[in-house]
Amino acid sequence: MIKVVLNGYMGKMCQVLIDEINNTDDMIITAGIDTKVSNKDEIRENSIPLYSNPYDIKEKADVIIDFSHPSCVKELVAYALYKNIPLVIATTGLSISSKNIIEEASKSIPIFISANMSIGVNLLLKLVNESAKLLNESFDIEIIEKHHNKKVDAPSGTAYMIADNINRTLNNTKNLVFLRHGNQSKRSSCEIGIHSIRCGTIVGEHSVIFAGNDEILEISHKALSKKIFANGALNAARFIIGKAPKVYNMNNMI
Repeated sequence: MIKVVLNGYMGKMCQVLIDEINNTDDMIITAGIDTKVSNKDEIRENSIPLYSNPYDIKEKADVIIDFSHPSCVKELVAYALYKNIPLVIATTGLSISSKNIIEEASKSIPIFISANMSIGVNLLLKLVNESAKLLNESFDIEIIEKHHNKKVDAPSGTAYMIADNINRTLNNTKNLVFLRHGNQSKRSSCEIGIHSIRCGTIVGEHSVIFAGNDEILEISHKALSKKIFANGALNAARFIIGKAPKVYNMNNMI
């Protein structure tokens, strides 16, 4: 049985994770971490011990899954390193500093990180990269992402991931442009435009538009439920246990 510790336990994504883990026969939640916990020994109705400080955890863990806030990642990585526990990071909006900390820690422990845990989105990346190679010279590239009105970061981590993948494919020849406004917004050929929409209860939609002369190719992915991200994270947790220290992503698992 795989023993899992959840960081960001009281958040919406972890609530979905809890349900999905309870429906598996190979995983069990041994503890939860959340900064909202006032009493380090508070016990929830489902008898899972919760902690505000990971260093107070008494229970064993085979892997930690993180769906929290960018501000929590630095301490969590330090704890995983201290305890020598594999780590799955699904939190988005990470700073360059946090990414550097993750990279350094991955020399000692395996860390799986992805801005989007959906297999469909990661297949979209492959399709988009192939399209960019073929269409770059004569097609404009734009990314539109849509999420619910409670999402705090914009653009989404997935939109950044798509743009960064395209740019690497094109030898970093593109500049990212966010929104457009005013009379000086004429598009240049070296842009990737990124546009964010926040409304209603949209789980997550990402579209990449390749627009040329008289034709348009659009590659899209729509998430209909947060379960796809939860199950992707659980598969990542299964995948990373026993792996050598390094940074892993969805490409490694797929």
